[in-house]
Amino acid sequence: MRKPLILIELNEINFDLVARYIEAGARLPTFAKLIADKPVRCTSEQTYELLEPWIQWVSIHTGLTYSEHRVFRLGDIVESPSEQLFEILERAGYSVGAVSPMNAANRLVRPAYFIPDPWTSTPSDPSAMSRVMATALAQTVNDNAQAKISASSIAAILFALARCAPLRHYPRYGRLVWNAIRKRWQRAMFLDLLLHDIHQRLFARHRPDFSTLFLNAGAHIQHHYMLNSTALALAPITRNPSWYVPADVDPVFELLALYDALLGEIIEDDSIEYIIATGLTQKPYDQVKYYYRLKNHGAFLDALGIAYRDVHARMTRDFLIEFENEASAQRAEGELASIVASADNLPIFGNIDNRGDSLFVTLTYPREISETASITFAGRQIGLHEFVAFVAIKNGMHDAICYVCASEGLEGLLPRDGMHVTSIFSTIQSYFGSGCEQ
Repeated sequence: MRKPLILIELNEINFDLVARYIEAGARLPTFAKLIADKPVRCTSEQTYELLEPWIQWVSIHTGLTYSEHRVFRLGDIVESPSEQLFEILERAGYSVGAVSPMNAANRLVRPAYFIPDPWTSTPSDPSAMSRVMATALAQTVNDNAQAKISASSIAAILFALARCAPLRHYPRYGRLVWNAIRKRWQRAMFLDLLLHDIHQRLFARHRPDFSTLFLNAGAHIQHHYMLNSTALALAPITRNPSWYVPADVDPVFELLALYDALLGEIIEDDSIEYIIATGLTQKPYDQVKYYYRLKNHGAFLDALGIAYRDVHARMTRDFLIEFENEASAQRAEGELASIVASADNLPIFGNIDNRGDSLFVTLTYPREISETASITFAGRQIGLHEFVAFVAIKNGMHDAICYVCASEGLEGLLPRDGMHVTSIFSTIQSYFGSGCEQ
């Protein structure tokens, strides 16, 4: 009898870096087991602009390369006609569950459970748990730079903790909450622990044939704190300034220790098969670059006098603006493109993607924004600092390697080293057999 299969989407974790910690004596027993089994090293797109997780995970979910699925932005999957593993397996008669799969649309007719990622406008399954957690995750993640969490999100998280978290994890939750006051990255670790516990509870209750769990704290922490990793041989001048994170603190290892424990709970279950995939990985960044996010996208556009119909926050620096018509979008594109920092004349929004009646915009200004910083717009000087929240100093940059580990039941089905990440789709398709064709 075929065992249920869980796809653990361990976003952007670098197994080579993990191996360096283990070689230095760090206790990461689950990772040590996975590395001893020699993970497969797949590859992804070759153009750096296409090395984005919201592109690679769509490739894994659809079995299509970027040139075939053409999904370039986070959230765009909802407009794509490409079929995903989820609905393909359901159509073949298998039950499917998903917790926070990146850039995935819920097109399931009868999902065992479906909680969307915080950035994609797609419905959850109709259960109370999934509905309240989808809303809470979106609010908490998108307002993370400002450390804002609404009362309703706190209530939803407490509800999920009461329903899903095992008592043995309560001390860990307590430490993460306490430490998050001075260690901001532990907020992301808290959310990944909660997502893991929600997935474990939902999986145990529904036992779907296929389930996926997406964990993003590792990608977030590597992007922001990789240069503090004790496993990297970096010159002192390359490391983060002490005001940003103390030199003797290693957020990457703290994250890996948590993941090691969570992965252990999953892969030690003999009643399931598993695949662990990273989508892509990260390596240390080679220059100083600041990340900022607009605090309130609508308030900023209103202050500039830019007319729009609606605005939606996306991951970190990105946002989508909707307009009444194409003419309004084209006018706003020119206005946003004209905004430059008064100090150095660099553009604030270097990436503006015109999609007809909407714009996908990224705040690309790379330098520190001081309290006196201003922008030049339509002949006016406007203070910028009040509209933005500091996110991080960029530490990690994307790399095309994707690591893949799996349980013994996938033997003979895994891709070979060097194959494209789309081969992970084929592996899952082969595991479930006939009837799963696109």
